[in-house]
Amino acid sequence: MKTYANTRPITYCKRWLTTTNHRDIGTLYLWLSCILFFFAGTMALLIRAELFQPGMKLMQPEFYNQLVTFHGLIMIFGVIMPAFAGLANWQIPLMIGAHDMAFPRLNNWSFWLLPFAFILMTSTLFMSGDAPNFGWTMYAPLSTTFGPPSTDYLIFSIHLMGLSSILAGINIIATIINMRSPTMSWKKLPVFVWSWLITAFLLLGVMPVLAGTVTMMLFDRHFGTSFFNAAGGGDPLLYQHLFWFFGHPEVYILILPAFGVISEVVPTFSRKALFGRTAMIYAIISIAVLSYIVWVHHMFTTGVPLIAQLIFMYTTMLIAVPTGIKVFNWITTMFKGSISFETPMLFAIGFIFMFTVGGFSGLMLSIVPADFQYHDTYFVVAHLHYVLIAGSLFALYSAIYYWIPLWTGHRYSEKLGRWHFWLTIIAFNITFLPMHFLGLAGMPRRIPDYALKFTDFNMMATIGAFIFGLAQVLFLINVIKTIRSKKEIKGEVWEGAMGLEWDAQESHE
Repeated sequence: MKTYANTRPITYCKRWLTTTNHRDIGTLYLWLSCILFFFAGTMALLIRAELFQPGMKLMQPEFYNQLVTFHGLIMIFGVIMPAFAGLANWQIPLMIGAHDMAFPRLNNWSFWLLPFAFILMTSTLFMSGDAPNFGWTMYAPLSTTFGPPSTDYLIFSIHLMGLSSILAGINIIATIINMRSPTMSWKKLPVFVWSWLITAFLLLGVMPVLAGTVTMMLFDRHFGTSFFNAAGGGDPLLYQHLFWFFGHPEVYILILPAFGVISEVVPTFSRKALFGRTAMIYAIISIAVLSYIVWVHHMFTTGVPLIAQLIFMYTTMLIAVPTGIKVFNWITTMFKGSISFETPMLFAIGFIFMFTVGGFSGLMLSIVPADFQYHDTYFVVAHLHYVLIAGSLFALYSAIYYWIPLWTGHRYSEKLGRWHFWLTIIAFNITFLPMHFLGLAGMPRRIPDYALKFTDFNMMATIGAFIFGLAQVLFLINVIKTIRSKKEIKGEVWEGAMGLEWDAQESHE
């Protein structure tokens, strides 16, 4: 007969493999995101190390292109999306008074598709021949006519990721609509839950488009079709239209849950109700709708007709209106509030300020004649990272620091949290602020070498990137210390925290 000591590892593994508990699955999503964050972050540091000085110093251009490809794909599909899915799994049932997600087994399956997808994707780095080397946007004909054989593995892994997202979206919609507490009316639904309900519909709307696009890539590569091949009657620009029809709503899939997080954190630490709550919800809906009609602003330099340029320029500018409403609502919530500056609030304020900067550079990119100068330069790289690091990532940090006492029953180290915040925000600006000026001076992105005149700003960005990476190690240490802590929280976690999740006293047991 086996002893408990011998069966314990098996039982432990079986628990995490077969769990249908929303908290366990939320935890799995968050840890997968953390692992991939450090993996893709290491790629970013290798990229910045190569760009520290002009000339090829550390790697061949081919490997540099592979790093650029995988860094983008993993950060978007493997870090930001799973992390917010983890928050959704943990928080939505608690916030609406449900005992679990609507489809627990489907929830388990939607998670376990992801590790296999990313193992399949990253395995191409170790195959004979080249790994995918055409950038995270996978433009044709680079990915179709000229893509290495490993591209097929990437296509399959994207299908698995898309399937996971669609299943998760269905589960979230069904949970929110059907499993709310009888006292949880639509008017009382937390803004974080609203943000995820809208995000889930966006997922169902655009993930099939990405799946269809990569399937057309596969057909062009192996079945003699010419969807994106001009020689066979197709058009490479068709790929860009399809990809960005997915890609721009995808940006809001990455940021709408962040809006929900900030709308929970700011009122708590301001000791005030959220100002303009109804306007906030309508603003999220407006952003989601408008996100479907702005995709051509990624393609102003491709020769689209002038009337299309004008239409998409104005719709892109229009999306700044509901975004501005949200920023003003958060600021007004803080106005004359009894504010305290714990780590979640620091990251929330950092989010508001830095994301606004990213929004302003986005408005600059929306202006057609100006975009002809900015397009495909480091200005775009700076804008993207101000939106997605200072946006999505800062909101994720705010959420984790805010809810980890609820999840674990332990208090995190406020001192480590503050060190993490200040190092992160300072290093972030050292890294990405100079990229605006590099782009304005004409430095193209996605290149492993550059002119001598760009050296100083690139050195500054590389130094900032390594400090930024060090700061994230402090975050990991803080999380592990919190989980392993033996000091239980007594009394309220946060003064002023509202919502059903804070009444779930057993949530951390």
